[in-house]
This record gives sequence, structure tokens and C-alpha cells, in this order.
Amino acid sequence: MRIAMISYHTCPIAVLGGKDTGGMNVYVRDLTRTLGLYDIGVDVFTRSQDEHVPHVLHDLGFGNRVVHIPAGPEIPLARDVLASHLPEFVEGILSFQQTKGLHYDLIHSHYWLSGLAALQLQTELDLPIIQMFHTLGATKGTIARAAHEVPSDLRLESERQLLKTVSRVVSSTEAEVGEIHRFYDGETAPIEIIPPGVDTSHFYPIDADEGRAFVGIPCDQKMLLFVGRIEPLKGIDALIQAVSLLKQEGFLDEERFCMVIIGGDPDASEEDMSEEMNRLMALRDENRLQELVIFLGKRSQDSLPYYYSAATAVIVPSHYESFGLVALEAMACGTPVIATATGGLAHLVRDGETGFHVPVGQPGELADRIKCLLRDEALRARMGEAAQTYARSFAWPSIVERMISLYRDVIRDDRTQKQAGMPS
Repeated sequence: MRIAMISYHTCPIAVLGGKDTGGMNVYVRDLTRTLGLYDIGVDVFTRSQDEHVPHVLHDLGFGNRVVHIPAGPEIPLARDVLASHLPEFVEGILSFQQTKGLHYDLIHSHYWLSGLAALQLQTELDLPIIQMFHTLGATKGTIARAAHEVPSDLRLESERQLLKTVSRVVSSTEAEVGEIHRFYDGETAPIEIIPPGVDTSHFYPIDADEGRAFVGIPCDQKMLLFVGRIEPLKGIDALIQAVSLLKQEGFLDEERFCMVIIGGDPDASEEDMSEEMNRLMALRDENRLQELVIFLGKRSQDSLPYYYSAATAVIVPSHYESFGLVALEAMACGTPVIATATGGLAHLVRDGETGFHVPVGQPGELADRIKCLLRDEALRARMGEAAQTYARSFAWPSIVERMISLYRDVIRDDRTQKQAGMPS
């Protein structure tokens, strides 16, 4: 079996923490690597964003390739202009396929832009499509905090078209299925719920003293941790405000801690720094939290288990997450998670068992939950152990076996339809 995997707007092996790099990158990368262990061949097609990076890289095991297709200038581009380069991208995939003499059994596309590429490929290759959205435009529109976060009409119509025309839709949670039915009325392709996995051979508990030594945190200081993109929907402002409340209450006299934020580029020049990073650093400075709130910038995936293991708690204050991979990684490392009760996080984090739920945008309640975990070592240990046990149920091999079963079902159904002379 050979799969054409499409991740048009972002590369699965890009450094995490950038504007367009996050959970989806990790998902595509780890799914592909694990498929290779089952002798499933995968070519991941992504748009080339750097002419100095080789167009074909073998970084995903079992001969599986990341293929960077030139489509437009080989630089990062805003998503609102990426759609215009899709025809060139599709031509590049077809050229690669023909040059290599390859046969693919199906297309697995990620995000709506990749789905549009898949539909164009389907016209030429007559292959079934499995589509994952990762985040729905309509859902994101309900929580947009700035004009640039409002989904375009093209995105909304494209998602509606894909839901009707692909062979299967894969959703991470029941919550996402509910959102599909809520926002996109009408018939859809069959929907399969298969959650993302976690690499438990990489994300596992490291002794706290070893994690602290790696991170550089003094043994007598506790650390709270945020990992993710620096954008308004991540709710980092509420986290900074919660730390400010704890300082005002005099909690620092009781517990010594710091708040570490991984993501973005805090060392960029004033002209190059993102608007959100600028806003958050100003918020930190206004509240005189320079010694408490530390912006570290991007960190490699290899280093994250040390940070998760060194942390007293990982905070995920997002306004929305379709799943919440950071929370799962942290739990696999035996670290409790405090997360907003929204989207996939409401199902992934078990309130009172593997961490705590808090309402969106409520710094006071977030501060209260932080105090609970910082004060109670026994509670942290109990939640951390429960979190690790629960995370093991998401280990990639069990998830990939479900995905392979879906692949086989889709390929079989497609062949049956073609033999019967029905449109696939």
C-alpha cells in the first residue's frame, strides 16, 4: 500500500513553535513514521518554502519521503494567497509521480487547502480521498478575536465541498463531529473518529531533577509551562494575567515559581516580531513579571520531554483546540494539565483526575487551579500518574492500526464501486 499524504501549507519536519507549525505537523510526521513500521509507504507532499532545503528528504523512516513541491516563490506565504498556487502544486505532484513511476492507493489530505489539492489530484489519478480538517473554519470563526482570524468564504465553501465529496472524513473527537453537523448542514461523507496518537517511546517521564538540569531551573523553584504557537486564540494573555494575580496576592511568598512560554520568536527585531508576541511581552512588562514570565522561543521536539517532565503543570488556556496534542504529550510525561474546557481538551483532560478544567478567558479561576497544584505535592503525583496511564491508551501503534483498517476499507470500497461502474 502506498499513500499520497498532503500537507500543503506546512511541512511535517519544520521546527515547532512558528506561525504555521504546531500539532498538525507533529501529527503528520508521527503518523507517517508509524505507518512505515507497518510497511505502509508514504510520500508527504508539502509546498517548498526554502530553496536551500532539498526537495526530497528521507526523514520519516521506511523510505517514506517528504517531497517539497515548488509552487509560487519558495518563501513562507500568507494563507490567503496560498490557494492561488494550488494548480502549480498539483502539477508538481503529478510530475513527481510520473517521473518515479509510482502508483498510489489513496490520498490522505490535511487541512482544507490540502483537501482542495486532493480534489484536483483525484481528477487526474482517480483515487479515493481521506480528509482531516484539524480545525474547522466555521468553529474558528465563532471564537475569532481579530479580523485576520475570521475564516474566508473560500475556506468555508471548500470545507463544505470536501465534506460532501471525499470518501471518508477523519475527526479527532465526538466534539468535532458535532461541530461538523452543527455548522455544515446537509449530507456528509462517512465520518470516522480516530484520535491523534502520542509517541510514548519519546514522551515519557524523565526524573524531575534531570529535567530541571536540562532546562536550567533551580531545584527549589517550580515551573509552569506553555507550549504552542503565539497567537490570540491560544489564550496566553489569560495565563499572564493569572500569574499577575498570584503575584498581587502575595503567593510568591508561599511558593517560588516561574512561567515558561515555548513558541514564537521573542528575540526578533521590532519590525519582524509578530503582533501577538509584541502584545504579550508588553502585557508581561506592564505587570512587572519579567522575572516570572519567560519567553523562550522555539524549541526542538527532542527537547520537549525534558520541559514537560521538569514542569509542575502544563497550561493550555486556548480559546479552542480541536484536540490538544500538547496536553497529551505532557500527560505522557506524567505531568498534570490545566486546560480550558473547550473542543477536544474537554474530552482529553479529565477534570480532577489528570488535571483541571478552567473556563475560557478566566484568569482568576486559572490562578486558583495553579495554586492547587503548586501547593499540593501529593495531588500532583496522583494526577501525574493517572495522566501517564491515560496517555498510554493513545500510543501511536494502536492509533495507526485503526488508520490502516480505515485505509483498507476505503480502498476496498473504491474498487468495489469501480467494478460496479459507480462513481467513486
